[in-house]
Amino acid sequence: MLFVYPAVFHKEEDAYWVEFPDLEGCHTYGSSINETMEAAQEALGAYLITLLEQERTISTPSDISSLRVDDGFSSLVSCDINQYKDTKAVKKTLTIPSWLNDRAISMGVNFSQVLQEALLAKIQA
Repeated sequence: MLFVYPAVFHKEEDAYWVEFPDLEGCHTYGSSINETMEAAQEALGAYLITLLEQERTISTPSDISSLRVDDGFSSLVSCDINQYKDTKAVKKTLTIPSWLNDRAISMGVNFSQVLQEALLAKIQA
């Protein structure tokens, strides 16, 4: 099932972040436009599949031409949630060196996202 939502991309220093005006709390970031778009598609898919699993209402996408963007630019982001179906998050406990943990936290690293990306890369290799 394909969903398309308008998103607002913002640039801050050497990174980008994106938000979905129709989906409260749905946002992500990346170091390039390509990375941010990919992250936006993943965030959108995860957000929507969560709403579906919780049997909550999914808001209707607004018309992108009605968005007023003062800081950044708007774009449509699409995702096919079929790739996310039947996937439930599971909690994993792991151990990493203290210095690595401290450095990652200071950089604002999302541990779950990094682990998922690494596992996908390992599986697809």
